[in-house]
Amino acid sequence: MDSILEPGKPMREMSDSDWKRQIAELGEEEGYYEPLGPAHAALFADRGPVLLVSFESRGAIRSRGEGQLPLGYAVAETADHSSLTLISDRDTWFRDPAVYAFFDRLVDDGFFEDFDRVVFYGAGPCGYAAAAFSVVAPGATVIAIQPQATLEPRLTGWDDRFTEMRRLCFTDRYGFAPDMLEGVGRAYVLFDPAVTLDAMHAALMARPWVELLACFGAGSTVERMLTDLDVLETMLTQACAGSFDAMSFWRLYRTRRISGRYLRHRLAHLEGAGRTYLAAMLCRNVVRRMNAPRFRARLDPLEEALAAKGTPLPEPLPLPGEI
Repeated sequence: MDSILEPGKPMREMSDSDWKRQIAELGEEEGYYEPLGPAHAALFADRGPVLLVSFESRGAIRSRGEGQLPLGYAVAETADHSSLTLISDRDTWFRDPAVYAFFDRLVDDGFFEDFDRVVFYGAGPCGYAAAAFSVVAPGATVIAIQPQATLEPRLTGWDDRFTEMRRLCFTDRYGFAPDMLEGVGRAYVLFDPAVTLDAMHAALMARPWVELLACFGAGSTVERMLTDLDVLETMLTQACAGSFDAMSFWRLYRTRRISGRYLRHRLAHLEGAGRTYLAAMLCRNVVRRMNAPRFRARLDPLEEALAAKGTPLPEPLPLPGEI
């Protein structure tokens, strides 16, 4: 199903109630749709022996553009895999007894045992949920982007980004995400070490079976960066095929070298930190490889500033193909 939009109805005009109705209709066609209390729902599409479980917020899904389909559903549909999407109306970290009961029922029914491979995915609060609920499917693969380990104030009171959510209970069922990862086959936690609070949460999740993947330069929007690089869906597809690992991630992440957004972010960071020499080296590298007027315009004043300090750039090494 390519789009859940009604013919002729612009995406921006679809109300949340219309969108939910059409998601429910999609579930009826492909598997089921089940509300889980007032703030959550589950969408299941039954297709094949591989299951992609994704945790996504309604806002993130509706911002995906034409179709407004969950990322997990769309990735799984392309490869004819089954998908289970847990949808939240807002950032809830999926801390809801109705969600616990839903997963309890799936375990009692042996739901996950019917699949040859299970992959859990989420980002931010949804990344926390992907890690926390992965305990229901021993041997699963988990990809969690910028997950929180917990928001329990006694453990992570240093994280002041979500103070209004501290009233949520993180000490009952499916609570401390690092402990819930103990039964997985492999987990991958993606974060930018320069974002200190994300790095601290990632450190809490370090285990022999947890691979910490440092996304240098991505900042606080790792999922968006991977989407802009057009590698996020590839990562999930590889995970569903059983071929995703740290090496494949680094190969994919190298595409940031041709991403204008990433390169602009790096230039701004270097100039903001007063690293004029490195900023000039970056600009020169970019203009030699790409058509980049913004970097070309910055290169001359940076070189002039270095020359005035008596530290000009060295002669450039030849690029491959110039030798």
